[in-house]
Amino acid sequence: MASVPDLSLAQDIFVLRTPTLPRALQEESQKRLITAIENGNKAPLYYYLHTSLDLPQVPWDEDKYKTMSAKISDDVKAIEKTIAEAEQAGGEMEIAEGWVKVGELWADAGDKDKATFTLRKAYDLTPGLGSKIDILFTIIRVGIFFDDKAAVGRELENVKVLIDRGGDWDRRNRLKTYDGLYSLSIRKFSEAADLLLDSLSTFTSTELCTYEEVVQYAMLTAGVALGRVPLKTKVIDSPEVLSLLSSTPSIEPLATMTNSLYLCDYASFFKALVEVDESHLKVNRYLAPHAKYYVKEMRRKGYSQLLESYRALSLKSMAEAFGVSVEFLDNDLSKFIPQKKINCVIDRVNGIIETNRPDNKNAQYQLFIKQGDVLLTRLQKYGTAVRMSGSERVA
Repeated sequence: MASVPDLSLAQDIFVLRTPTLPRALQEESQKRLITAIENGNKAPLYYYLHTSLDLPQVPWDEDKYKTMSAKISDDVKAIEKTIAEAEQAGGEMEIAEGWVKVGELWADAGDKDKATFTLRKAYDLTPGLGSKIDILFTIIRVGIFFDDKAAVGRELENVKVLIDRGGDWDRRNRLKTYDGLYSLSIRKFSEAADLLLDSLSTFTSTELCTYEEVVQYAMLTAGVALGRVPLKTKVIDSPEVLSLLSSTPSIEPLATMTNSLYLCDYASFFKALVEVDESHLKVNRYLAPHAKYYVKEMRRKGYSQLLESYRALSLKSMAEAFGVSVEFLDNDLSKFIPQKKINCVIDRVNGIIETNRPDNKNAQYQLFIKQGDVLLTRLQKYGTAVRMSGSERVA
């Protein structure tokens, strides 16, 4: 499957639009983006950056824009000529493939509207189910490039319909990665973790991201979504994760974070979480919008895990366990307790944290009573309906 549009350029654009990121990182992204635009004749993307984003790191040159526009126009005309010849020869497949090429050309050049319109035209002309799915995947990548989450969500639903009608093994596996990345981008971490972890052993979606990247996304989402035992079996002991540890330095902070959480080494866990925030969350276009939420949820998860083992413990000892000050811990816990995100109370006079675990048995009993009431009501309504029906027949 063609890697169009180039989603790494969307990441470069994100970096250039985030002034708080390191200067060296911005300079690398600037160089890659300008080189890709010039070498690929990406006139529409060049225009979009100038008019819609007003990106100063990519200086505008009217003559350069006209030259690139002329080149892409010639390329489109050449493909359209081939399509016209195919129409005269009655080659339906050749016609559809020609419009796919035009759509991919516009997608690669960075024209969202023309790419989407042309690919939909190709979709309508394409008879094969597999080819239709591939076209929708390309439309989805266009939406991902321009961060159009609504469009991505709609097209994913369309892909699922086609997959259910007879998608092959490869396309089913690709859907897991696409759907997992989309779920991550809209903060559905639990769904994302399940999908991404399931896709690791059969990953083929290199047009979407690298294998190393999907492993990192899986580790990140699993860290916040999975419990202690499944985190061990699905991430820490995962062959896919273990195979990359020695060769992929970027995974080390994630491995340290998940391992230290599992081993209850909370001081190391907090240090690794800070590093993950700086090296993975803030610098990634999919993760940056959720960075504060993610870090907050991981802190809450660490606090809850420790408190599960105690009925009461001192603020001082808990602060020492996490490597933070008593003041920081007191303030941080106070953010979670009113929202009932952590089941405890703080006795500031004596400097003690007392846990107040919910009464699960009582909650189950109340749920049973509630469900029983609903069932009885439905049975009464059903009985009334039956009696009325019977009386009508007698009459």
